Amino acid sequence: MVDINKALKNFLEIPYDELEVMNLKVKEQAEKLSANMLEKEYRLYLQKEKRIKAITICFTDIEGRFHMLDYDKKFFLDSVNNLTFDGSSIRGFSQQHESDLRLDADWSSIRFLPSDIFGPGKVVMFADVLDRDRAPYVSDFRGQLKLYTQQIKKKSGLIANASAEVEGFLVDGINAEQAYSEKGFNLISTGGYYHSLPLDRLRQFIDRAAEAQRAMGFKNEKDHPEVAPSQFEMNFSYSDVLRAADNIQLYKLVSRQVANNLGMTATFLPKPVVGINGSGMHTNISLSKNGKNIFYEPKGNDGLSKIAWDFVSRILNHASEICLTLNPSVNSYRRLDPHFEAPNQIKVSAIDRGSMIRIPVGNERSTRIEVRSVAPDANPYLVMLTILKTGLEGTPLVKDKDKRDRVRVLPDNINDAIKFFKASDFIGKILHRTNQEKYAEYKQAAADRSPKALGAIIKPSEVLYHHEVTNQVLWNKF
Repeated sequence: MVDINKALKNFLEIPYDELEVMNLKVKEQAEKLSANMLEKEYRLYLQKEKRIKAITICFTDIEGRFHMLDYDKKFFLDSVNNLTFDGSSIRGFSQQHESDLRLDADWSSIRFLPSDIFGPGKVVMFADVLDRDRAPYVSDFRGQLKLYTQQIKKKSGLIANASAEVEGFLVDGINAEQAYSEKGFNLISTGGYYHSLPLDRLRQFIDRAAEAQRAMGFKNEKDHPEVAPSQFEMNFSYSDVLRAADNIQLYKLVSRQVANNLGMTATFLPKPVVGINGSGMHTNISLSKNGKNIFYEPKGNDGLSKIAWDFVSRILNHASEICLTLNPSVNSYRRLDPHFEAPNQIKVSAIDRGSMIRIPVGNERSTRIEVRSVAPDANPYLVMLTILKTGLEGTPLVKDKDKRDRVRVLPDNINDAIKFFKASDFIGKILHRTNQEKYAEYKQAAADRSPKALGAIIKPSEVLYHHEVTNQVLWNKF
């Protein structure tokens, strides 16, 4: 019997091995060609490829939620310079009386997609949000990160590179987060680091998600269960900070969809289960100039240059102020628990995993610093922008030689983190006062829906009103 749908529909579906080649070529061209040349090339491709039906345009709101719009291909090509949306419908964006915002498609970010994850006949592109006058929108941290990296490259020749080790948990059932108050979380595997069975549900999920990520040009390095039962991590290669942040958003999206396809939920709550290790998003970053890693100094302390040590010193000095951007949810402060290798100490170390910043072993190519206190539910663009601006523009930490070193610790609850964030003139300077006020307001609204004391059990409120979980129905039930 003829499959009628197959006979009627002929949308683009590309094998995984071909996808990987195509997406790696896109990345290579993005590093070589101008924006105008990229637009010209991909416009031509989209016009010629009749089997593409839609362009998925992505952007991220102030708290880190990922938003996607599908544009008909012909409409997109005809209207790409005038794509608008209602910003008042996005939490943290424009007010109702000033709702219209623009989307500026970033042609360098185009990706060809695995059809079993995204559906056939689509490509994806990231977009920067613009104001009505086409100026970069102040609360779009992707656009602000892009602008800042362009500025430091033009002014000082600096290029920031990054990658992230994003951990998550796999729990049984679809939409398990939304149903938490009725069912709680059921872990799907008791295996942990290195000893899950080859074909158990956790391994099947990791294999499928990692395959999709490699096909999308992530250049995965290793994929494995993590320390806690039902916990996973898939590491992808170093790149410029903007692409690294894009990869984080796609990593989480692919993980969620693959888990959904398997009847499970991939959650990036930092601490979904008490009594076992939480999930982090260890963020590795370095600076290069003229093709040279300027964080590397073979004779420097732990192999780091003075530039790198100054960068670290500034982050440590402003650690409490920036903590809310790195740990943005009520639940994320459960992870900063010293009993489970929590990076809650405001210090740097090459070996102590309780330190906020670790110095991994490296060489001239790979030397970097690892900011370990980042939660996986943080807005990756805000994280990269905060770390980068703090490391370059912050005030270095000055030690009093007459006093014994006293280890400081990060805030252990969101209310204290909000107070540090709101009181900081430095935050207002690097993130803009408007963003400081809006971000604090949304974080306080979430905090007010949970008890101030975290206690020994995870409360339904810290899951249901989490910024990556909540929707209008849940929020309005409070």
